[in-house]
Amino acid sequence: MEVDGGRQAYLPRSEGDVDDDGRERRTGTVWTAAAHIITAVIGSGVLSLAWAMAQLGWVAGPLSLVLFAIITFYTCGLLADCYRVGDPVSGKRNYTYTEAVQSYLGGWHVWFCGFCQYVNMFGTGIGYTITASISAAAIKKSNCYHRHGHKADCSQYLSTYIIAFGVVQVIFCQVPNFHKLSWISIVAAIMSFSYATIAVGLSLTQTITSPTGRTSLTGTEVGVDVDSSQKVWMTFQALGNVAFAYSYSIILIEIQDTLRSPPGENKTMRKATLMGISTTTAFYMLCGCLGYSAFGNDASGNILTGFGFYEPYWLVDFANVCIVVHLVGGFQVFCQPLFAAVEGGAARRYPALGREHAMVFRLVWRTAFVALITLLAMLMPFFNSILGFLGSIAFWPLTVFFPVEMYIRQRQIPRFGTKWMALQSLSFVCFLVTVAACAASIQGVHDSLKTYTPFKTKS
Repeated sequence: MEVDGGRQAYLPRSEGDVDDDGRERRTGTVWTAAAHIITAVIGSGVLSLAWAMAQLGWVAGPLSLVLFAIITFYTCGLLADCYRVGDPVSGKRNYTYTEAVQSYLGGWHVWFCGFCQYVNMFGTGIGYTITASISAAAIKKSNCYHRHGHKADCSQYLSTYIIAFGVVQVIFCQVPNFHKLSWISIVAAIMSFSYATIAVGLSLTQTITSPTGRTSLTGTEVGVDVDSSQKVWMTFQALGNVAFAYSYSIILIEIQDTLRSPPGENKTMRKATLMGISTTTAFYMLCGCLGYSAFGNDASGNILTGFGFYEPYWLVDFANVCIVVHLVGGFQVFCQPLFAAVEGGAARRYPALGREHAMVFRLVWRTAFVALITLLAMLMPFFNSILGFLGSIAFWPLTVFFPVEMYIRQRQIPRFGTKWMALQSLSFVCFLVTVAACAASIQGVHDSLKTYTPFKTKS
């Protein structure tokens, strides 16, 4: 087996061993696809939803979750139909998001799509590294609080945990390609269910026994919790956090490329998307609303590491272990398509690159990539601001703009017709949300930098 253009070119096999494109027969099902989706979606985003609810309040908070879920489900359905060109069952396959854009739109759209997709994958790697490290540090903090009391100084330097996470990722990054990740995604999905369920249970217990904060229809109150400018910035940053909580469309085509056929991959993907989005939205509602109910407008940015919960400490520890394990898998799900793109480009540029040299290149490049991610995570450990920024830059272009434009081109919808206007209006409104959330997150990073010392951040 040799590398050809970033993909695997297989030696002749019997007809039953290959798909219609000559590749090894795909074995993915609606369940494995749903596991990939849940692994990608229920990540660090779920941990910030109580804080987002505190900024938005009881009205805008749940409403924003429902609206983002509906938009994501609808546009992911449009994108799933773009996996094949022409006939949805026998047409030419697009193996990546960028290839789908190339097939339907071409021109500057391809460059813009590749830029947005791979920058977001890179940024998500940073976000997951920060989140996993905060959770790992929280385990030691939890044990410290249990032994020495809740008033003790149990703060931890994050750099050590960030480096440890990076070392683990160097090992897992040697998994050759996305098709070998099903077991990682299944384990990670189980972990995500576990810690989300624990967060829900602890929040419910706190709400019933001793809620600790005020809540309101509009969230944090001007003049009490924040000033007017902070209210505006934090509201938009919260929308960015919600957008990040649903950001998986950037790897939808890659997930769809693991599915067996028949039935048509687009039909299977729609079912998997419905399962994944409905499941995650239910957890998001519970985590966000119960977390807000428990801690009110003082809800921390990360519900399981902000130490609203001290006891039972072993359960808090277990939840944070689950977060770390999940994000090890989530990091791979998001970064493998980026690895494939770079290695594919190298194979096309240097066709004489043999199998052994390709393996060496993979080892060196992927290790260097993780090292850079680790360094940047140590330099920018700002949880909510980073999540809001990543969610905002991915939401409009990758979740809305490209699926809408490809659908219009695919179905040849008349310009300025009713359906065209409706789709373009949806795209424009989402663009405004993206701009506002991005600006608010940059403002949040700017504020954090005022009191920040590189490599000495404590959790």
